[in-house]
Amino acid sequence: MKNILLLLSIITLISCDAPTKDFATFSGKITNKNSDSIVIRTREYSKTIAVQQDGTFSDTLNVTPGIYNFYDGGESTNLFLKNGYNIHMTLDTEQFDETASYTGEGSENSNFLAQKSLLEEKLMDQDFSDLDEKGLDTTFATIKKELVAYISSAKNIDTILTTASMENVDAIIEGNKGYFASIVALRRELPKGAPSPTFVDYENYDGTTTSLSDLKGKYTYIDVWATWCGPCKVEIPALKELEKDYHDKNITFVSLSIDDDRSHKGSWDLAKSDWKAMIADKNLSGVQLFAPEGWKTQFIRDFKINGIPRFILLDPEGNIVDASAPRPSDPKLRTMLGSLL
Repeated sequence: MKNILLLLSIITLISCDAPTKDFATFSGKITNKNSDSIVIRTREYSKTIAVQQDGTFSDTLNVTPGIYNFYDGGESTNLFLKNGYNIHMTLDTEQFDETASYTGEGSENSNFLAQKSLLEEKLMDQDFSDLDEKGLDTTFATIKKELVAYISSAKNIDTILTTASMENVDAIIEGNKGYFASIVALRRELPKGAPSPTFVDYENYDGTTTSLSDLKGKYTYIDVWATWCGPCKVEIPALKELEKDYHDKNITFVSLSIDDDRSHKGSWDLAKSDWKAMIADKNLSGVQLFAPEGWKTQFIRDFKINGIPRFILLDPEGNIVDASAPRPSDPKLRTMLGSLL
């Protein structure tokens, strides 16, 4: 009995003296990988991790507890890291946000972030187009309550994360409400029937150029997008289906990329290269144009575009039908086109 007690005491001492790891282990498997590396980053921290041919990756990171951005060369998501964690991630880039999932020590925090992101996307993916300022206030007050309730109900989540999430709710609400309020204001400033802002000689995917005046004679549906924009890419299948169904109608489909140097490692050449690569990879059709100055392009400014995707519908004379038209996946668009074509 004394020997047993002595052994238990030694085990207890050893377990108490075992040092806490001064690093986090992060591994995973990416299906349909976008590049040969991923980046884990904050404003103060950045580490690149190699991704193997089969989509697997693994590395150790010495981190300060907090929220880190995961970037795979195409899209990004957030996860929570802390020294001592051992997290394994699985991800399919074809359904990026929907498939990001974590297991292992500390994984509950990153899963909380992933589910919160999906909830935010669901709550914001509503038709706010017919709301006035008062309607927006009421709707976003309800959205805020749901987000606060989700965060408050979280169990066994690091308080650093729940505190930061709660503090960020107002920014999320005000940012999104401000975006939709700008659409309400936009329709006042750029009403139906007003002449559209124009553009001249924008670069085509095939190296030629197109001006807005070249498109007169048909309705023109303009998709303002970028290769890094997740919600933009979500609309691609619906847009392709729309183009197929209306190919013999009096309408031209235009996609205008605002990829720029700031979103492509400071390189305009890389921005154009990534733009052309995605057009080829996704087999995009219609008129594919590149905005010459990204967000600063005059046509983008004239339409007061501060968030994407944005869709614009013009009539055959080049006048505005809707400065913020329904997106391709919205049944309202087909109803609108059905009444026009």
